[in-house]
Amino acid sequence: METKLTVDHLGKAFKDKQAISDVSFDVRKGEIMAILGPNGAGKSTTIRNIMGIMYPDSGTISFSGHETIPRHRIGYLPEERGLYQNVKVMDILLYLADLKDYPLQKARERAHQYLKMFDLEGQENSSIEELSKGMAQKVQFISAIIHEPELLILDEPFSGLDPVSQELFKEEIRNLAENGTAILLSSHQMNLVEEMCDRLFMMHQGERIIYGDIDDVKKRYANFKCTLHGKNDREQLESLPQVERVDQNGDTSVLYLMQDVQPVNWLKQLPEQLNLLELSLDRISLHEIFLDIAAGRVSPEKEGAVHA
Repeated sequence: METKLTVDHLGKAFKDKQAISDVSFDVRKGEIMAILGPNGAGKSTTIRNIMGIMYPDSGTISFSGHETIPRHRIGYLPEERGLYQNVKVMDILLYLADLKDYPLQKARERAHQYLKMFDLEGQENSSIEELSKGMAQKVQFISAIIHEPELLILDEPFSGLDPVSQELFKEEIRNLAENGTAILLSSHQMNLVEEMCDRLFMMHQGERIIYGDIDDVKKRYANFKCTLHGKNDREQLESLPQVERVDQNGDTSVLYLMQDVQPVNWLKQLPEQLNLLELSLDRISLHEIFLDIAAGRVSPEKEGAVHA
């Protein structure tokens, strides 16, 4: 698969603080690549270096093998939304498309298509300040994709959206990837990342901790967990075979199981005296994987990081 963006051994410091250190990953044509991590992990610094908003102290960034980044071929939805408030919707979309050297008539046609798609038809002559926050966010999203970018960088695209708008965004992001756009997506909403993305790059304290296919990451780090509803003694649950730890909240107990557990065989070992009103068994989520790593319960450096 063709590589669109390559970030190679990137480093950036602010005074005496190392914001990112030896960061390397790529984004391929037609894929949705997630960049994840808590606040302060270095995600925004990485993105700003890619966009040329700031420059790295070390390392290189290249687009299709060239170190010159063609801004007109990149779309960017920043976390801090920033459209001109007193400008009409159509005017701002055409203006931003023109900055990307995109044909005016084609931009107008695409603007009408997207305004209809996002339920903004008839708002062409409304100023941004007249729109709700969610409507303005839709316009900002359209402005990032109107020029048919080859690489699209989305920083918290779902923040503040209602569930219906989230679905519209998700559907269009998938459509863009299916049509060949390389997408780098940063989000704290790991359930959406898990649902949508092909690969992930997870950061912590400015460094890479996990990098690879979603499925490979899940297989390596996402052990099974069993959720029990019913009043049960914590010590009894902790003594069950192949249980690493138990979290309890009222009458709900979550049993985190060891790696390589065979679910069917493990369930057969449950004692008959357990109080079971409801039971579910599934793999832990990306969110829980990250919490385990951040808490030191899992150490990719010791076990061997997942690579693309």
